[in-house]
Amino acid sequence: MTEQLRLMAVHAHPDDESSKGAATMAKYVSEGVDVLVVTCTGGERGSILNPKLQGDAYIEENIHEVRRKEMDEAREILGVGQEWLGFVDSGLPEGDPLPPLPQGCFALEDVEKAAGRLVTSIRTFRPQVITTYDENGGYPHPDHIMTHKITMVAFEGAADAERYPESEFGPVYQPQKLYYNQGFNRPRTVALHEALLARGIESPYGEWLERWKEFERVERTLTTHVPCAEFFEIRDKALLAHRTQIDPDGGWFRVPLELQKEVWPTEEYELATSLVDTSLPEDDLFAGIRDNA
Repeated sequence: MTEQLRLMAVHAHPDDESSKGAATMAKYVSEGVDVLVVTCTGGERGSILNPKLQGDAYIEENIHEVRRKEMDEAREILGVGQEWLGFVDSGLPEGDPLPPLPQGCFALEDVEKAAGRLVTSIRTFRPQVITTYDENGGYPHPDHIMTHKITMVAFEGAADAERYPESEFGPVYQPQKLYYNQGFNRPRTVALHEALLARGIESPYGEWLERWKEFERVERTLTTHVPCAEFFEIRDKALLAHRTQIDPDGGWFRVPLELQKEVWPTEEYELATSLVDTSLPEDDLFAGIRDNA
């Protein structure tokens, strides 16, 4: 290869990188691909989801610093680079009706202006491939939806010197492929659920599947299945580094790793945009790029 392969994963909060596509990133790192995680917010308004840490005064008062340290540990485990865009977490509004979003939060930023920060990152790092969330955010958190919006603008805007002048945002650059993370897909969930029940093991996915019916969630097109089972341990270790966000005894870890590797040894993506020729389905995010790099 005459040029280094580079992958950029754009996420909303620290911990998202470890729950969405982490094994894929670790796989590519092992192959010598340069991988950069871009984290849009600091996760300042995230709830403490690990019951063992709830009520800890230090964590509650210093959540931004704590989550930054958790991100540092996860980054080291995955072997990736990481940078912060510096936006403020919007929080997940709850209630009926939903309360207004807090002033100054990421989801209320001007999309075109906010995308400029990501344009600078893209032009500096020069990734051939970018991953992010679909238009629904993967789930409807306002920061996830905003992450989708700015990534779509930045993917095109990075190559547009009129929208984002080189004097301010750096030399123009055009990424070649854009993917949506689709790891939480119905076929995978059903396969693991049925495999657990067949082995007489309680499944954590029954409620998920019922909610799928309730919300009539539209099935996404899974174009790309990346084999990465040998990196599931690294994925889980990185996720556990986000101690405030993950209960080590929770549903995330109730499916034995060996069963996961046997039943569903891949992570899934939806190819949203490609400027290179590729044949679907794929098993490589760099399909159509690798041979020409």
